[in-house]
Amino acid sequence: MPGHRSITEAEKLAAAKLGGIPIHPEQMAVVANIYRAASAVRQHLENSVLRGADLTWTAFVVLWVVWVWGESETRHVAEEAGISKGTLTGVARTLEGRGLVRRAGHPADGRLVLLSLTEEGEALMRRLFPEFNQEEAFVAARLSDAECRSVAEGLRQVVRQIEELGEERRRTLLDGAEPAPRRSGRRPKG
Repeated sequence: MPGHRSITEAEKLAAAKLGGIPIHPEQMAVVANIYRAASAVRQHLENSVLRGADLTWTAFVVLWVVWVWGESETRHVAEEAGISKGTLTGVARTLEGRGLVRRAGHPADGRLVLLSLTEEGEALMRRLFPEFNQEEAFVAARLSDAECRSVAEGLRQVVRQIEELGEERRRTLLDGAEPAPRRSGRRPKG
């Protein structure tokens, strides 16, 4: 089953499959391992420290963004959390129902919504984040502090590449056209 292969097995299978195709193997390994690491870390944190707080990864990230940035417009929270505004709406409603966030209209523009943590949300993050950080330390335990700094800086460079040049690259790849809307999982007709 593909989900149960080790990272080493997956890399060997990919190398065997792609043997004759001209590729950039080191860069492929970086991107594939970013995805695999992110998935493994997310699953571990959801099944450990976040489970005890009855939070999903996305809910925790929304709480984190609002905790760190303070009261913020929902569009900025969604962007910072890496989720769509529609996803944020559902997450915010759930967190509001649990008494962890407060939604309020923007004082200058009634079309905008602001999110802030309630006292309960603040208390949860003050209690939960040290536990979360202990699991971050567990996840990175095989790396020295210097290796952690190096990996973090390498990942920052990946993000900067996309932030600074990604839009131009997408336009070039699409010959200047806007990307077609995503289909909702349906197969094309025909």
